[in-house]
Amino acid sequence: MFRKFLKKMPKEDGKSVMDWEEHYVNESRHLWGPDEKALLEDLVSPVPELFRDVARHKIAGKIGEIALNEKAPRITEELVIRGYIQATPKRDHKFLRKKLFENKIDVAPYEHLF
Repeated sequence: MFRKFLKKMPKEDGKSVMDWEEHYVNESRHLWGPDEKALLEDLVSPVPELFRDVARHKIAGKIGEIALNEKAPRITEELVIRGYIQATPKRDHKFLRKKLFENKIDVAPYEHLF
């Protein structure tokens, strides 16, 4: 509860962490394809259902931020994985590695992000 309060506090630029998440999600919405949405859904499936919507939104925001900063023409599998790794706390990386292994996705190119 307290963490959510802190995420709503405006930073120096006048926007909160949650405001920026919302901005990146909205600005990158048109870049998502059905396969990338399905991959994101699959990757967040281990998150307890109670927290899944919040996790999905945070991760989608990070993916959108990366895509917009790199001026990507669309969201790719590579962007989804990079954004997911960067948006996920280190304590949860073992679950992400397991999920990527189940999906037969090689983590070697992303090792520097873990």
